[in-house]
Amino acid sequence: MISAGDFRNGVTFEMDGNVYQIIEFQHVKPGKGAAFVRTKVRNVIAGSVVEKTFSPTDKFPTAYVERKDMEYSYNDGDLYYFMDLESYELMPLNKDVLADNFKYVKENMVCKVISYKGVVFGVEPPNFVELKVTKTEPGFKGDTATNVTKPATLETGAEIRIPLFIDEGETIRVDTRTGEYMERA
Repeated sequence: MISAGDFRNGVTFEMDGNVYQIIEFQHVKPGKGAAFVRTKVRNVIAGSVVEKTFSPTDKFPTAYVERKDMEYSYNDGDLYYFMDLESYELMPLNKDVLADNFKYVKENMVCKVISYKGVVFGVEPPNFVELKVTKTEPGFKGDTATNVTKPATLETGAEIRIPLFIDEGETIRVDTRTGEYMERA
């Protein structure tokens, strides 16, 4: 059991038959009246985000979310296949389970498959990936007044903004959480 007074970012708990994860929390002690905890929570199965307030003494059962490393193998239509690194079994997952930042993942990359009581509800790609630039316009000398960027297409089909000095065929490091160019690989 976890009390609302012990809430921290990332904590998962059960409430009303659903599993929630804390995104933000704030302990509020008004000058008049009782203290309370203001939170922003995500329903981990449905993906919806809601703001809720709790009394610091409210207690909830802790939800144990399993994160397992699995290798992305291939996709077939709307099914994406992940291989268990221990048993080598393939697990098909529907496209709905994948986050928007999955567009930076290429075959044979290890991702974290997140499940609760055996039901998979999310896939976390690695924080940083190295991808090859397949298409971009050439940068022109002298266009460097400030931090100027140009559009580029990566080998996975994802599109990002990169600095002018990067050319086609170069490998770059991308932060999958923000979708930003980090550096040359």
